[in-house]
Amino acid sequence: MLRKASGRPTDLELEILKVLWEHGPSTVSQVQEVMALRRPIAYTTVLKMLQIMTEKRLVIPDKGQRAYIYRPRESRSTVVRRLVGDLLHRVLDGSTPQLVLHALAHRKAEPEELEEIRRLLDELESSRK
Repeated sequence: MLRKASGRPTDLELEILKVLWEHGPSTVSQVQEVMALRRPIAYTTVLKMLQIMTEKRLVIPDKGQRAYIYRPRESRSTVVRRLVGDLLHRVLDGSTPQLVLHALAHRKAEPEELEEIRRLLDELESSRK
């Protein structure tokens, strides 16, 4: 029986999803090789996680190949939007300004990043008129 899709992937599941988003559909070996560049991780761990992620409907396996090829069920932006929305509502009572303030307090933004934020806010404001 398949479990419902999880709204909040675990840290390891997110790490695997990042590999799939950045490198495209991949085999267990390919995912493990990329992850091993950052830290030691066993092939069997990646395999088990991808099996769990399949049950949780986070990834879709392609069984048409000799080796299974996994791809994320949802785009990075969809998952990020859901995670940010969850944080916004569960922790910050829906306050977008508090979310932005906490994000900027977490790490000092570079001047280029602040300019990009201003540009994005201007675009958002223009699109709402």
